[in-house]
Amino acid sequence: MARPNQLLHPQREPVATRPAATVLLLRDSARGIEVLMTRRSMTASFAPGAYVFPGGGVDALDAASHAQAKRRATQSDLHLTQAIAAIRESFEELGVLLARRNDGSLAEHSDIAALDRARPFAAQCQRRGLTLAADEVFVLAHWITDRDLARRFDVPFLVARMPEGQTPVADESEQFEPVWVRPQDALTRHQEGQFFIIFPTIRTLERLLTYETVDAVLRACAATEQPLWTSCPRAGLLAGREARYMEHDLPYGELALVCPDGQIVHALDWQSETPVALLKNVLRLTAPNPGAMTGPGTNSYLVGDPGTGYIAIDPGPADPEHLEKLWRAAAGDIRMIVCTHSHPDHSPGAAPLQTMCAPPPPILGLPSAASARQHSQFTPDRALQHEELLTLSGWAQDAAVTHTLKVLHTPGHAANHLCLLLLEDRLLFSGDHVLSGSTTVIDPPDGDMTRYIDSLDLLSAACAQHAVEFILPAHGHVIGGYAGEAADAIARLKAHRLQREARILQVMQTHPSGTPDEWVAHAYDDVPQQMWPVAKRSLLAHVARIEATQS
Repeated sequence: MARPNQLLHPQREPVATRPAATVLLLRDSARGIEVLMTRRSMTASFAPGAYVFPGGGVDALDAASHAQAKRRATQSDLHLTQAIAAIRESFEELGVLLARRNDGSLAEHSDIAALDRARPFAAQCQRRGLTLAADEVFVLAHWITDRDLARRFDVPFLVARMPEGQTPVADESEQFEPVWVRPQDALTRHQEGQFFIIFPTIRTLERLLTYETVDAVLRACAATEQPLWTSCPRAGLLAGREARYMEHDLPYGELALVCPDGQIVHALDWQSETPVALLKNVLRLTAPNPGAMTGPGTNSYLVGDPGTGYIAIDPGPADPEHLEKLWRAAAGDIRMIVCTHSHPDHSPGAAPLQTMCAPPPPILGLPSAASARQHSQFTPDRALQHEELLTLSGWAQDAAVTHTLKVLHTPGHAANHLCLLLLEDRLLFSGDHVLSGSTTVIDPPDGDMTRYIDSLDLLSAACAQHAVEFILPAHGHVIGGYAGEAADAIARLKAHRLQREARILQVMQTHPSGTPDEWVAHAYDDVPQQMWPVAKRSLLAHVARIEATQS
């Protein structure tokens, strides 16, 4: 976590979660999988009027009823309790009974009719000789209710096949209008405003779209005995409205950095008019240069505060309005200007920004190498050293404060590329080496794939050494948001590069006399064709690395 005194908003403890369980009852149809959903009461304390899967709280009797249930050998005690709770809730809310008789046959209408939904469930089943079919209930997902909500649950989303011959009948107190619906139809009707569903339901239905049969879903769940995904969503503001995100969504890390306790106060709209505060000591101003290669634009960062002055990271292109806003955001008190590398969307603004400041701050970085292209020439006032520390010190509210940036030389995207670690807050400013939502281009000869991958290893080690939790890239949102995500993002990036390299090697072996343009068409067939000229630059970097390792 960042230093508490650098967080933008007073923190409050999210409401404690309650254990619960819900179950997706599935059946096959001629048009694909269908799932059973019901509408919650309009007076319900949680998600009133929403269409949901049956479920509810886990109670003490569920944990005490293990002997009344059949379990898989690999099914944990916790998952067994959750399955029992889901079976009970399915019966109490919909009259659906996942149980078997002593002879192994499924419970039938007569069994259901003999049970009272308002009386203790497991004991009634025991007296009737019914065994709860917990072994036929599998864990699909694990959801923890968003931190901002007044009622929160820790709930597995379970799956089971709907028992044949049974008809759901809602209890008409908590649940109404049971309906069988294809996931895609539910999502479409929701978008049309005809079928209200909440965020976890939406994302769960979206995941079901990849399965053609109930068997396919159950096999995927049975293979691991663990949730296929786990999420505690976060919410921000987009176009002035609440928008929620899971851990793999690009805005998630930024919301975790700015609002770790889940308050919905951070605007996610990309704009270049106003600096965006990420912490009290970190501001981001995005340059007005969006595009295929720059995403929303180049992120210029200011590190520091009024008591210490500021370090400007990547002033971006020589755009007078952008530089004026950057200068004003720092109240003119810029002590150093650091360029992560010499590319034209990062360094040209350094010199004009310097002239705006009094006294003029030094421009720091690494000079462009001889291999750099003509439009990427850059000469700093002083060359930085690997692992050099850049320090700002001062006072804030009668307390001494220090902000320290550790320089890391990370060649690969460019020969003079560097990253910066904000040590006190465990943040990595990654320049173009690690981007949000895309991979960077490695353009030889200044770009070098072997050095790029080696630099990924260096960053991974630095993240481990300094417990880095968030990565602030030069393009896109903050990366991070849960334990180990910064390191995981780097590991995924390396794995992606090596997988692409393996694909390129395969294409080269299959088409030994092919041209780079022909190899791109095969090795990057998952990339839009309009991006192939750019992909060709990275392909050439991979080819050089392959040839070097084989020589």
